[in-house]
Amino acid sequence: MSAQPIGGVAVVDQERMFRQSAFGAQLLSEIDAQGDELAAENREIEATLTAEERSLTEARAELDPAEFRDRARVFDEKVRRLRAEQDAKARALADLQEDARATFVRRVSPVLSALLAEIGADVLLDRRMVLTAGTGVDITDRAIARIDETLAAEEADGAGAETPPAATDASD
Repeated sequence: MSAQPIGGVAVVDQERMFRQSAFGAQLLSEIDAQGDELAAENREIEATLTAEERSLTEARAELDPAEFRDRARVFDEKVRRLRAEQDAKARALADLQEDARATFVRRVSPVLSALLAEIGADVLLDRRMVLTAGTGVDITDRAIARIDETLAAEEADGAGAETPPAATDASD
């Protein structure tokens, strides 16, 4: 699995490196769990609102028109408030994912720099930015292995430079 950079250039698949390294997978697992919680919460809210809307619609015939309008207005305000709250939670989750990627890049940059020096490359490009490259130029597998090895050793030594971004409860 020895990559030989061509012209001092090596290539990695950043997305695969993020998803398949132990550290990146840990970050994604935490975010995915929060996303699952938010999705379940959204389904529960949707079911509750659907039942409330059905009940309001059924009561319409027996209600005074002014009372029905008041109840419909209160229901509409509730729907808007809940939608705004859930949208804010979704944005916070997206921000958390961006923070996780930034944390990943900060943690693995020194590892990738050392790997580049070891193989004699001066430039590291993301695979998505390269139209074509020889198979020896792609060091993704090697980078993943080195990231896992280095970060695991740092954790074992208690020298982890940075912990994953603080997980927030998506159901708050």
